[in-house]
Amino acid sequence: MTVVVMPSRLSSAELDELAFAAHCLDGGGFAARLAERLGRSVETIGRNLPQSLRRLGGRLAERALRAALAVALKTIDHDSPAKAARGAHKAAAAASGAIGGAFGPVATAVELSVSTAILMRSIAQIAREEGEDTAQPEGALACLEVFALGGEPGEAAIEGGYLAVRAALARSVAESARFLAGRGLAGEGAPLIARLIAQIAARFGVVAGEKFAAQAVPIVGAIGGAAVNLAFAEHFQTLARGHFIVRRLERRHGPEAVQFEYRRLRSESARAA
Repeated sequence: MTVVVMPSRLSSAELDELAFAAHCLDGGGFAARLAERLGRSVETIGRNLPQSLRRLGGRLAERALRAALAVALKTIDHDSPAKAARGAHKAAAAASGAIGGAFGPVATAVELSVSTAILMRSIAQIAREEGEDTAQPEGALACLEVFALGGEPGEAAIEGGYLAVRAALARSVAESARFLAGRGLAGEGAPLIARLIAQIAARFGVVAGEKFAAQAVPIVGAIGGAAVNLAFAEHFQTLARGHFIVRRLERRHGPEAVQFEYRRLRSESARAA
């Protein structure tokens, strides 16, 4: 006889947390946040920008993610208090964006790796606030996953978008975590790690391309470059908060129960809209 095990029930407070996480994960995209900061759309800002420069932002995404993973595995202080200094990280990101905006496309290309590495540290701090063990490969890779959650325009509206992205990455994340646990940074260039980074870069490149397009326009300049990076930091910090709330609840109740409630909450929200 088959025994059906019902999913664990989340408390009302935990359901509120999960609803907040869904709002973080399925809210406005980077382009919308950028328009709020600059008072114009990415398309308007970059209408005179060559398409080749737009594509360059996407190509640089993979390089930036490799640097970010190195930051996560090597330089994050796992013993410091877990309370995130998000203001400091935003200020550092804004400063690097100002440099990129002031000196044009060449500096902006270098700046993407710098701002992504800074942001990775902020994401790791958010992860630790939510109880994630970032000293373990799985925790570090969960931080890297956040960069895949920016999504392609409009994809967040697809039912189960966040969960679908995680499901698509799950095998590569698990295999990469096992590899890193056995070999550490010696395996950075291994095919398993390279495949995961390429998967994430394919999605992160969309946001990176938008960021690069906005910062590379000469009229944006240093002030606009700082605003672009603030929007960039806020976007991924918001995604990180939602992601690690979900993961914390999954550790407590199991992925099946939490993901069931996540889908239910999103469905109810869509009907109410």
